Amino acid sequence: MSDPAASVWRNACTGAALFAIDPALGGISVRAGAGPVRDAWLDLFRSYCPPSAPVRRVPPGVADDRLLGGLDLPATLRAGRPVAQTGLLAEADGGVLVLAMAERLSAGTAARIASTIDSREVAAERDGLALRAPARFGMVALDEGCDESERPPASLLDRMAFRVALDGVSRADLSERMPSPDRIAAARAACQTVRSTPADIEALVVAASQLGIASLRAPLLCLRAARAACALRGGEAVEDQDLALAAALVLAPRATQCPVAGDQQAEQQPPDDAESEKPEDDALDESERASDLPDLTDLVLAAAAAAIPPGLLAQIKSGLATPARSERGGKSGAKATAGKRGTPLGARMGALREGRLGLIDTLRAAAPWQRLRRQGLDDESARRVIVHPEDFRIKRYRERRETSAIFVVDASGSSAMQRLAEVKGAIELLLGECYVRRDNVALVAFRGKAGEIVLPPTRSLARAKRTLAGLPGGGGTPIAAGIETALALADSVRRKGQSPLIILMTDGRANIGRDGAPGRARAFEDALDAGRKVRAAGVAALAIDTSGPGPRSETPPTERLGQAMNARYVKLPYSDAARVSEVVRAATQAA
Repeated sequence: MSDPAASVWRNACTGAALFAIDPALGGISVRAGAGPVRDAWLDLFRSYCPPSAPVRRVPPGVADDRLLGGLDLPATLRAGRPVAQTGLLAEADGGVLVLAMAERLSAGTAARIASTIDSREVAAERDGLALRAPARFGMVALDEGCDESERPPASLLDRMAFRVALDGVSRADLSERMPSPDRIAAARAACQTVRSTPADIEALVVAASQLGIASLRAPLLCLRAARAACALRGGEAVEDQDLALAAALVLAPRATQCPVAGDQQAEQQPPDDAESEKPEDDALDESERASDLPDLTDLVLAAAAAAIPPGLLAQIKSGLATPARSERGGKSGAKATAGKRGTPLGARMGALREGRLGLIDTLRAAAPWQRLRRQGLDDESARRVIVHPEDFRIKRYRERRETSAIFVVDASGSSAMQRLAEVKGAIELLLGECYVRRDNVALVAFRGKAGEIVLPPTRSLARAKRTLAGLPGGGGTPIAAGIETALALADSVRRKGQSPLIILMTDGRANIGRDGAPGRARAFEDALDAGRKVRAAGVAALAIDTSGPGPRSETPPTERLGQAMNARYVKLPYSDAARVSEVVRAATQAA
């Protein structure tokens, strides 16, 4: 058995045990693909839950009427009056909601679940019904994301105490001995009587602050986890080992920065002259409390820091991590509402000429009125479903537009060949993914006195290589001309129904103005004015600074251009093709 995998499995099982002891911990996010390891964890968790606790599974594309409840269409048509059906959230009252493929849950579905968790009831008014039902449940989010860009919604992760990843755990690592279900049931009964002190709370709050955790739910959930851990070991009051375990399970996965060392923290705290004015007894009590708190805080911090994944903080510090939430597996452009194809968005009232008829939604709208509409009709006509034009519901879809990444490259000066080599490599890497991502790539080069569309939007790698092979460099730096040429190309891309993304690669040292006249001051002002036109047009942009490293005494010119364009600014003095491709891919997904 490998020690790291055994530790991961132990933490996952411990989190399942603590969650089963105290459902108020909110839930646990399990990052793992479908397989025997995840199935073994789910079986263990179900054995820990009370036999009477309901377990409901929520698919990623669940409809609102199934999630919240709504009109029971077959029963309504049979009865001739509105009949309500219970949704999954109400059915899970007192139990657990299993979110299958949680990384694909829509923001709307996540918001409805989060609102129900906070209010502890389902409240919905739809289909002519006012629905209210108690809904107190925990969550198990099954995360099958392929990389860090695919995560369950942050609103749900914030409400779940634990986050575990079973990647790298094999069936051979599942022999760890876990608590029995009877022990979990006994701890569940004793958890409510476990005591904690204000010093415990303060230590967790200080530790969360040191780890860069902004959410106030984190220390509260951590305290509940410590109390559950105390009940599991049979204790009556929270001790240091319980706090350390809770910090490792709750705070460590949420950390965004390295904790400050104790001596550095002491140096950063200014002396407080007001302490000398306190009464002697109060000063003594304060000194006793202060002497105990740092040791407890250091213990919690040490436990959390030891449990932080090795690559997590490095990725956060780089500042170039992929977005926390992105849509993968298809087009990466902006979302647009469509009437014929795409991801279903539900139906709305409309005329038949506006799109496809939603038959079930139309019947659902007509069902509550059947008793009134059948009055005065003969028996033959009364057996039919009477539909009026105002009942028509038209299906809506959401599709992602194709994205066209427009590289705007500085091809001037002596270092142009190096920059062009980077861009050529990046374009080839991006074009290699075009079949999956449905992206187009274009290239605008500016040199001398003008900008030129060297490569129109294309997905053809062979065409791109032929065009880029003979691209020349040298001359002046007309940044304004390059930006305006790219903006004109972006406008034509938009007219084709695609989403443009302008990627400006330059050191920002413009020396040729819009009219072709030399002069650095005038040329840079023209470049800023062209950048403001990009902002006004609402075109997504990325500004990559290719200038070399050096002291930063003032705002770099490329950063100022990025601010004028409302673009994301990235400093890549030692970039290569793979690095440029990584940054552009992240910006494309966020666009």
